[in-house]
Amino acid sequence: MEIKVENVKSQMRKGYLEYCILLIIKRKPAYVSDIVNELKEARMIVVEGTLYPLLSRLKNNGILSYQWQESASGPPRKYYELTETGNAFLAELENGWEELEHAIQLLRTKQ
Repeated sequence: MEIKVENVKSQMRKGYLEYCILLIIKRKPAYVSDIVNELKEARMIVVEGTLYPLLSRLKNNGILSYQWQESASGPPRKYYELTETGNAFLAELENGWEELEHAIQLLRTKQ
């Protein structure tokens, strides 16, 4: 069986997508297209259809809330923001990321 690098890279991106989304929303409330644009700027290609189920799950778990805001260019928009629980959750993810980053760095430099 042949393992394709792109499949592995895709699985890795899925693993840290939630963390990246929460980092974006932490700075300020964000609309889905704002999140997609920031991810694209970071060279993480994601489509809106991928985000909606993830954002919905995070909202249902109390990590995010949202507010409707009027838009000058169309219907009202749903802006997501972190809840108090979401801030605590993100802090735990940040700790986990630092531990993972440290472990990978150790493994990469070990000879």
